[in-house]
Amino acid sequence: MISPAGSPLPNDLDAYWMPFTANRQFKAAPRILAKAKGTHYVMADGREILDGTAGLWCVNAGHCRDEITAAIAAQAAELDYATAFQMGHPGAFELASRLAVLAPGDLDHVFFVNSGSEAVETALKMALAYHAARGESARTRLIGRERGYHGVNFGGMSVGGIGNNRKQFGAGLAGVDHLAHTHDLEHNAFSRGQPDWGAHLADDLNRLIALHDASTIAAVIVEPMAGSTGVLVPPKGYLERLREICDAHGILLIFDEVITGYGRLGASFAAQRFGIVPDLMTTAKGLTNAAIPMGAVFARKGIFETFMSGPEAVIELFHGYTYSGHPMACAAALATLDLYEKEDLFARAAALEPHWREAVHRLDDAPNVTDVRDIGIAAGIELVPRDGKPGARAYDVFTKCLELGALTRQAGDVIALSPPLIISEQEIDRLVEILGEAIAATA
Repeated sequence: MISPAGSPLPNDLDAYWMPFTANRQFKAAPRILAKAKGTHYVMADGREILDGTAGLWCVNAGHCRDEITAAIAAQAAELDYATAFQMGHPGAFELASRLAVLAPGDLDHVFFVNSGSEAVETALKMALAYHAARGESARTRLIGRERGYHGVNFGGMSVGGIGNNRKQFGAGLAGVDHLAHTHDLEHNAFSRGQPDWGAHLADDLNRLIALHDASTIAAVIVEPMAGSTGVLVPPKGYLERLREICDAHGILLIFDEVITGYGRLGASFAAQRFGIVPDLMTTAKGLTNAAIPMGAVFARKGIFETFMSGPEAVIELFHGYTYSGHPMACAAALATLDLYEKEDLFARAAALEPHWREAVHRLDDAPNVTDVRDIGIAAGIELVPRDGKPGARAYDVFTKCLELGALTRQAGDVIALSPPLIISEQEIDRLVEILGEAIAATA
């Protein structure tokens, strides 16, 4: 079936079980994206939509970049697939080397996966195996954080702290605990950038250490900026304090940079913005500009070398995926890194941040807005929930924005924004204008 605008439309919506979607609600009034270019999508009815979410926090260099498309096509014609088990191909080694240079400190070894969820599973397994290799196999406890999001596999779900992502699936992994989250509107509402209040919340880790004993704790995993829960910005000094406590007790610190990596906060990684080197770092999304699924886990030199201390003929880590380091994903990632470098997109995001901040905070006085928070090129606009209908107000704002010409993201009663890093100041102003109109229209 072809729409009047010439865009293909599916002729049957029933067979596809959609992820993180109210399927019946969607299929009653489907929203179909047909094309994309630069900072815009084109709907199946031909309407242009300003992409206020970089797809899903991931299309950092803008949609359908010719350089990435060409790299994927060329790789598909030359080598479509190569196993990463006991074999290799040039692209994987080249990409790992380039990423190691991009990462902070001695995060100089890279393990390839296919998604953020797989990156988290890999990092958690690395942490457990690392302590076992050092003779501290009692360190099996994993610490996440309330309101954290670390993907949807069992490890990531277990250390994650969003109730709706957990309640259908049982208890999850044993031996997992959670830090308190940092969201406190009484002290931090309408902060511009990092809130001044809240560094002391990192000391909640000391409570868990006293409860469980440090000798049983393998790792703490946090998002430097908690994205999927609605853009929770870390208080000044909070991440630094977590690093100090972990160091004092031999606990690995894992940064989940699936959202924050590759320029979202105006630096290669949030680790660089905050001046902290985690022990393990998970990435995905912007790694390939979302053109091909891929993720990567970065490990510090000492962690990698611990695994390399046994007999040379023995597999050091019994873990991996059929598509780890897939040739076309590597080609997409290499072309993406070229674009980031050529267009200096991370520095561009940093330079754009002041305009972004001023723009989103024009919504501070909008009806039913209880908070506006921002860091890098990301923002969360929190709304007053409707009585007995959590999320309903933000959903209406999301659909109204789409009607007015912009794609935003709903997370509970928060509207999250994270546009492509190539967005112009004029497009930022238009995005915020549309969001303001939508908030007023649904008040």
